[in-house]
Amino acid sequence: MPRIEVRRSARRTRTVSARREGDLTIVMIPATMSAREERRAVDEMVAKLDARERSRRAPRSDEALARRAAELADRYVPEAPEPASVRWVTNQNTRWGSCTPVDRTIRLSHRLQDMPDHVVDAVLVHELTHLVVSGHGPRFDAIVRRHPRMDEAMGFLEGVTWQRRREP
Repeated sequence: MPRIEVRRSARRTRTVSARREGDLTIVMIPATMSAREERRAVDEMVAKLDARERSRRAPRSDEALARRAAELADRYVPEAPEPASVRWVTNQNTRWGSCTPVDRTIRLSHRLQDMPDHVVDAVLVHELTHLVVSGHGPRFDAIVRRHPRMDEAMGFLEGVTWQRRREP
């Protein structure tokens, strides 16, 4: 279990910061912060540090992606045939993923590699569903909705897409 140490400072008035020293997470907060604000700030800072560490890790492997796809298929799309391959690709810059049902191949954009797990999972469930249903009609929607965080993940991806369109 990771250890968390909260340090209050009378000189700190608004800012919150955090750092890791081995397995210890140190969160610095203003001395005037309430216990409720402290809990929220600690949770937020630990999540930010975790996300930063995840983004620094080596990219997710094709093998790990294929294993995750198999787990998700068992849980959410058991009627799907087993994919022949599931892999990361670098040539998808306008799509998050693609599926070719004829040869049962699933490809996910490398741009997803640093995104939260539930987002990658949702894209995998989406593509696995295409092994059962080719279009995006009511039957397709009924299957992808089995993933409990599908709406949240799709909203996340819409936000990323919107932001990227705004960048020069």
